[in-house]
Amino acid sequence: MKEQQFNFYRLVIPMLILSVIGMAMACSKSSDGDDNNTAPPTASVLTIKTLDPSVPMKHVGGLHTEEDFARIRAKIAVQAEPWMSGWNKLKANSHAQSTYTPSPVEKLVRGGGSAEEPDPDNYSRAFNDAAAAYQLALRWKISGDAVYAQTAVNILNAWALTCKRISGDSNTALAAGIYGYQFAIAGEMLRGYQGWNPNDFTAYQKWMKDVFYSLNKAFLETHWGTCKSHYWANWDLANLTSVLAIGILTDDRSIYNYAINYLQKGDGNGNWYKAINHVFDGENEGLAQIQESGRDQGHATLCIALMGHICELTWNQGDDFYGLDNNRFLKACEYTAKYNVARLNVPFAEYTRNFKDAWSVCGGVEIHTQVSSASQGTVRPMWSGPYFHYTKIKKVSENLAKYTKMGLNSVAPEGGGGDYGPNSGGYDQLGFGTLLYTRD
Repeated sequence: MKEQQFNFYRLVIPMLILSVIGMAMACSKSSDGDDNNTAPPTASVLTIKTLDPSVPMKHVGGLHTEEDFARIRAKIAVQAEPWMSGWNKLKANSHAQSTYTPSPVEKLVRGGGSAEEPDPDNYSRAFNDAAAAYQLALRWKISGDAVYAQTAVNILNAWALTCKRISGDSNTALAAGIYGYQFAIAGEMLRGYQGWNPNDFTAYQKWMKDVFYSLNKAFLETHWGTCKSHYWANWDLANLTSVLAIGILTDDRSIYNYAINYLQKGDGNGNWYKAINHVFDGENEGLAQIQESGRDQGHATLCIALMGHICELTWNQGDDFYGLDNNRFLKACEYTAKYNVARLNVPFAEYTRNFKDAWSVCGGVEIHTQVSSASQGTVRPMWSGPYFHYTKIKKVSENLAKYTKMGLNSVAPEGGGGDYGPNSGGYDQLGFGTLLYTRD
């Protein structure tokens, strides 16, 4: 996912944030180089309304509610499949063990060995520890054994105490987004654990705002001084997932509302209608193209994974991104699964992306005329959530989710971080959907 285009502006230390925002806003007022083929159908209307900032967030568990865990416990109690296979998959993961010890760093580096940050990358520390905190929290919620909760809390406290900032080149945005949302979701799941000292929990909330949210917001506002279409959709989506999760964790509806508004009206490619940039009709009805479909399938599937987390986080707050624009997300799942899992041909709507080159704010032009076969078949544990929500909660016909079901079956039982290789791509999504999302 390393950004290949030229970037001038960088946030290395928090003191630079305000100056970068000011410069980038000046650029955005003088240039509008975005493409014109991804505009939302109702750009002036918020389909999903925001609530007043005084309305508290719902603290039901972030991605997973107590109702979800009660269902899972009942299935495991009678050793029902596929829940038992999913449970065994979780228990076998090395990150989900009570002996796990964290490895926090004072300076989290993604995009190191660069002009902006000479020190090497160390972000594997974050994605391993965030995965562990999440998996341990799951084991606590399902088994009731507090030893797993305490191990998870020890991880989160260690990071909040040790880590002061994120550094690197433009890729700091990916660190802030991906690890931000994962740390926040783990923290929200552990909110009800009586062994988490209230002062430590408050310090953790502050850490999430100071270290992660500050960069999430700076990136979404400035795109590091580039034009609004410069960064691919996954960059925005990772940071928006983090903003949502941190808003919930810190009980700050203003933060949450920012993401809800951006997802529907934002200038960047994380806008729902830009991330899913074309909905087909006629013989291809039921399919929708991802903004990164012409780039490669590793990133196209990452967009699906991140959007799945966004849908579930917001659904548990009472907001329906699953259903937005007549189930637009389901159509994107079908398109992506049809090409990557079924290995069938899919239609493609020509897409033009403008980006910042070395000479201007938005002078580069990139035209995609066909779906990219690069990384076709990328495996991510991401299909269970969408499939079961649409077919069991929304009661959508299974025929409209047939390729998504193929995706679900292709990776069952879904694992999580640590089950899909040692590199960051295997940790970009939280996983374990067979255990967590399967419904009768």
